[in-house]
This record gives sequence, C-alpha cells and structure tokens, in this order.
Amino acid sequence: MHASERMVSGGVVERRVAMGLQFGIFDHIEPVLGQALTQIYRERLHLLERYDAAGFYAYHLAEHHTPAVHSLAPSQNVFLAAASQRTRQLRLAPCIYVLPLHHPLRLIEEICMLDHLSDGRLEVGVGRGGVLEAYFWGSNPDVEQNLVRYRETLAILKQGLSHEELTFKGEFYSFDALPMRLRPKQQPYPPMWYMRNVETAAMDGMNTVIVGSLDSFEANVARYHELWTEHQGVHGRTIQGTEPKIGLVNHIVLADSQTEAVRIGTPAWGEYVWNLEAPRRLEAEQRGLTQFLGGNMNRRPAGLPDREANRERYRGRELPEAQRRRRATPGGIGGDGRGAGFSVIAGTPDSIRSYMDEYVATGANYFVCSFQWGGLTHDQAMRSIDLFVEEIMPHYR
Repeated sequence: MHASERMVSGGVVERRVAMGLQFGIFDHIEPVLGQALTQIYRERLHLLERYDAAGFYAYHLAEHHTPAVHSLAPSQNVFLAAASQRTRQLRLAPCIYVLPLHHPLRLIEEICMLDHLSDGRLEVGVGRGGVLEAYFWGSNPDVEQNLVRYRETLAILKQGLSHEELTFKGEFYSFDALPMRLRPKQQPYPPMWYMRNVETAAMDGMNTVIVGSLDSFEANVARYHELWTEHQGVHGRTIQGTEPKIGLVNHIVLADSQTEAVRIGTPAWGEYVWNLEAPRRLEAEQRGLTQFLGGNMNRRPAGLPDREANRERYRGRELPEAQRRRRATPGGIGGDGRGAGFSVIAGTPDSIRSYMDEYVATGANYFVCSFQWGGLTHDQAMRSIDLFVEEIMPHYR
C-alpha cells in the first residue's frame, strides 16, 4: 500500500492511498525488418499469451491507417478476435477506435461480437483521430466537423449498446426504432477509455491513458481526480461500477545493465519515431498538402480542453533534488519532443523500480507498458517482459 499527497485548488492538501497498481500494455504493432506480416502477427500473439499468464490487466491496441506504417493491425477487431481465443484473463482494448472513420452500427455489432468472443473481456477506447488520416481515408478532414462526427458516433454507440432499439437523429446519422439484435455481454456496455486528455475523460466518465513525462503526469493525475469528483461525484465510479483508471504509457527496455538497455533502446527509438511520424508527412509533402503540415497536422477543434494540466493550478510541494533525479526518465532516451510525446524508460530492474516508486507517488493506479516497438526484436521484447514480470511487478501488486 502506498500513500501520496497532492495540492488541489485552494491550497488544500489531499492525501491519497493507492492499494497497488494494475498493469496494462499499449501497442502499435510496427513492421520488423526482415519479418513477414505472418510472423509478426504470430509472435505478437505469443506476447499476448505471456501478458495473459503474467496477470496484466489489459492490452490496448492503436488504430492507424495507410499511409501510416506504424500500425499493422488497422482493423483492431480482426486482431483482437484472434487474441480473444489465445487468452483467458487479459482484457482486450482498442485504444482507440477512431470514431469518425467508423459507421456506428457496424461498430456496435462488432463490439458485441468481440465482447462475447472474449467472454466479457472487451474494453472500448474512443477518440477523434487526426485530420491528415481523415483526408487519406476519404473522410472530412475539417477538425470542427470531425469533432461533431465523433460526438454523434459516440452518442449512438452508447445508446445502441445499452438499449434494445436505437432512435437517433443527428447531422450525419438518423435511426428510427432500429432493433439492436446483438447486445454486449457486459451491461450496459464495456468499460470506456479516452486517450491523451484527462479532462475529457473525467467529464465523460471514462478511464484514461496519456503520454508524456512523469513530471507532467503528476499534475494530470491531480486534474483527473479533481474533475472526476466534480462531474461524477466524490465516490464516483465508472458506469460499470469500477474505480476509474489513469495511466501513463511507458516504452520499456530492460537488460542486465544500464549500458546494454541504452544500447538496445537508442536505435529502436529512432526507428519508432520514423515509423510514427515520417510516412504520412512525406506523403503529404509529395502531394503538396501544405494545409496539413506543421502545426496544422495536429490542430485541435475550438473549445476543447488542453491536453496538459495547468501546472501552477495543480502544483504539489517542491521536490528535493534527489527525488527529481529519481523522476527523470531512466536511460535518457527520447524526451526531445519527437515521437508524439511518448517516453522511453531503459535500464535495469533496480533503476526501473526507483522510477516506479515515484510513479506510485503521483497517485496513479495504472501503469501502461510497451515492450515491442521500433526496431526491437521479439526476443528483446521477451527479455524485457520476463525481467519486468519477475523483478518489478511483484513489488507493486
């Protein structure tokens, strides 16, 4: 059991007690040099079997489409259907469904199928996606229209999953007393997640996964809990009756020495960044799509909350120098503004445990790992997983 203090509005210090972490997995499923897609899928399913046996809570799989190359499972539902038959405890979580790219009825039906195929282990992440991807998909790339379509699709999703018939009239979709023949196993619908914005997640009663450094994460944990209390109540639970989860994605390399972990992780991070950023940008440049480049590539609709918490408002006590050093990302890889804000921790079990102690002190209750990314091989990922499961996870249960 761990305790932590944080400053909330008005100078009040709140003491939070965490009963131990739960652990999740975040994944893109990237190309691996010299490997056929068949082998990549086969080895990734092997990793899922390991996660399942080790007691990880959930597997979060991203959705991206061509010309992106960093997601070889653009149809998460197809891959997760296979994963549902290879696992028994691990929860399966698209993170996220890019709602503006999905027809809501098709998505409702496939969610119901997956929830039953997995025996009630599905979790549903939702989001808007990016305007450049919408353009290449043939959808409307306007950020304001994209937001309207997202909100409309989400409303249909919640209603259609939780009712025997669907009646809805919106700007994009209209349904009149349409029978919902398929219903999810979990009632009223599977747990929901929103990624990269704790304010949106808290207001909508969703679990959340974000990216960034441990330094910025603590302010976001405070922001999430404060807004959850404001919108969901002091003892508020999710609509499924569970404690809301908040976690930070950590790309991990573990080895027997710090030097070896950094040696493995540094080139892998370079490949990860290229996979994540370059193909779509290069394709846009070649086509003269200047309206989507630079700051416009991730332009946000008007009126949405900032992704990062205001650190002055959610500032806790000043940390001593020794603690600030412990909060620094082990291995010193990344942190250069590239890689869509994701971070890397590379080191030995001892150095990662020091970082984990500081992670627990933020008040977070979920720790999200990524073990195979960039140029890391299956064997390197398995070595990191084994060390993490055997020498780190037992300390934080």
